[in-house]
Amino acid sequence: MSNPITLLREAAAKVRAITSAPVVTNLELRGVIGEGFVGRRGLAQGRMADAIEAAFKPKRLAAVALSINSPGGSPVQSRMIYQAVRRAAEKKKVPVYAFIEDVGASGGYILALAADEIYADASSVVGSIGVISAGFGFQEAMARFGVERRIHTAGESKSQLDPFRREDPKDVERLKAILDDLHAQFIALVRERRGEKLSGAPDTFTGAFWTAGPARERGLIDGTAHLTDFMKARFGETVKIRTVSGERVPLLRRLVGGQLALSGGLEALPEAAWSAAEARSLWARYGL
Repeated sequence: MSNPITLLREAAAKVRAITSAPVVTNLELRGVIGEGFVGRRGLAQGRMADAIEAAFKPKRLAAVALSINSPGGSPVQSRMIYQAVRRAAEKKKVPVYAFIEDVGASGGYILALAADEIYADASSVVGSIGVISAGFGFQEAMARFGVERRIHTAGESKSQLDPFRREDPKDVERLKAILDDLHAQFIALVRERRGEKLSGAPDTFTGAFWTAGPARERGLIDGTAHLTDFMKARFGETVKIRTVSGERVPLLRRLVGGQLALSGGLEALPEAAWSAAEARSLWARYGL
């Protein structure tokens, strides 16, 4: 029969182990980045602000892990989330580790840059350091159906890139200048965060993407690892991992589509369908 004193000591030791165990928060960053995407709502800084704050709030916080699964989206929202994570990390003085799941590309890779170290699964898709603008031209369809475009503006560039008119080379030149500026900002951020880890491979900033092995060769990630195993190896078997995430979307909205569910009207169906197609195309770009 066990000695009661021994049992009490063992129980006290277990309590001390639990109450003194290091804590790691797992901040989930999953989905297309931006506002108004159907299904799960897009990742946006305003929507993620409370989750980011909660991730850096626990006592005995040893680190924050970012679970990233995103094909990108808005460059502005990507950088705003990145900056919010970096501000919190510097204020709390805790390390941040990123773990890319299916894909961390384009804006999704910007999210990963908020981490001090970046890891991925061997089959993860990483990179796409570039900027894209896509659309459609309907001028031929309008002519076929005898539809006349009527548009009036104050400001000669106000109707630039109108999809119902033929492209104007000057408009394309202006757009290209904006894309080049955004690309330069992206490259500068990668160089700032990855520094001497970058290999200097000539295709690193072309918009190409790779699986984990080639991405590591280029210095875009630090290795292959999974969150739980990594944290136990880094902080011990007693580490406590707590997951926080942004606002969840109600089931009804997931079922019937973003804008349609919010407005309750059939007039929103084209916008919802376009939003769904846009989000789907971002995932499809990476074979997902």
